[in-house]
Amino acid sequence: MRLHRLAEYELAKPAQDSVIEIGQDCTPSPLAGSPLAYFLQHLRIEFRRDVMSLTETPQLWASRPELVQTTSADVDEHCAQLGGWCLTYDQISAGAFRGSFTQLTLSRLELFREVTSQQVRQCGQLGRDSFGIAVPWRGEGPVNVNGIGIGEDALIVSFDADIDISTPRSFELRGVTLSARQVEEMATRLAIELPRDLRHRMRAVAAPAAARARFRTALTAIDVLLSAPTSTLPQNGRTGDMLQDSLLLAITDLLPDARPCDDTRSGAARKRIVDRACELMLATTDTPVSLLDLCKAVGASRRKLSYCFQDVLGTSPLNYWRAVRLNRVRRDLKSLHDPRDGIYDIAVRHGFWHFSQFSLDYKRHFAELPSETLRRTRMDASSELRHNASHH
Repeated sequence: MRLHRLAEYELAKPAQDSVIEIGQDCTPSPLAGSPLAYFLQHLRIEFRRDVMSLTETPQLWASRPELVQTTSADVDEHCAQLGGWCLTYDQISAGAFRGSFTQLTLSRLELFREVTSQQVRQCGQLGRDSFGIAVPWRGEGPVNVNGIGIGEDALIVSFDADIDISTPRSFELRGVTLSARQVEEMATRLAIELPRDLRHRMRAVAAPAAARARFRTALTAIDVLLSAPTSTLPQNGRTGDMLQDSLLLAITDLLPDARPCDDTRSGAARKRIVDRACELMLATTDTPVSLLDLCKAVGASRRKLSYCFQDVLGTSPLNYWRAVRLNRVRRDLKSLHDPRDGIYDIAVRHGFWHFSQFSLDYKRHFAELPSETLRRTRMDASSELRHNASHH
């Protein structure tokens, strides 16, 4: 069975035959007349009351959905607020970082919107048995996924796989996460054949324009939620189920025709070269690796290596090497593993031998001096100690 439209959805199960439209409930709803009700009504999706669930996942609607909004001026703090995902972010471009993250947690999925001001490399996992599908909403350049640069006309799919993407400046990403098992169950129930090359991989994929447009429309629900008063957030199970079913249907409409973006083989080859080069560069940060040695080790000319880094990470080998080490210095300054460590000790540990040049590079990259980072960290630690002492 193919779902080419989101107008209707039905699974066979004999029972009553009453129709519930989005925004309509058998009991008075606090959403009546609200922007969210109008948006859901406008989607024109009808559901049978007797319809079986898209999955056998139990409904958990004991209260309203959880809406979380965070902002941060530090890339590590921003990363730590990403809904329990196991990711590490390195800020690659220079300048003050600004980030925001919004997540709406429903009973079977999470709808999210992430905004980052600087170029970032994201590595890690969404979690065990996780499926994520996202749309590059806007940005100053392409998103690099496995050596392939993509724009707003493509999708990023992670099917129980590791995450490794490089995002541009002024970037916004919107998407949905849920369990990979749930996606498999939906495909079985709806007789949808999932592309084999999507499983256990993160891919940049192309999909029909109409299906992409429907998915983007479903993702705009988060805009309506943010513009509506808190009191109008969905507070009953049926409205929330309808909202997430519109997203699940949009996903099932996308996946059957999803195909990897062009140039997959050469993209994978470029990524292998970059991964090997990064491994060599960062293996011993206190002993710099020359560009010539790096080229010999990976079997690529200087020009080819530069092209590969630009395609995969959006920057040059030297800029990436410096940026990652600066990020490591910053994390050490904020972690206070050994209070006796000074800034120079930490800088040398990561291969910065010329302190004045290091300070200039650090300030250019993070818009503050390393001494300012350390001072703020110690002030935060002292404040936390005082707070803990007052509660004993």
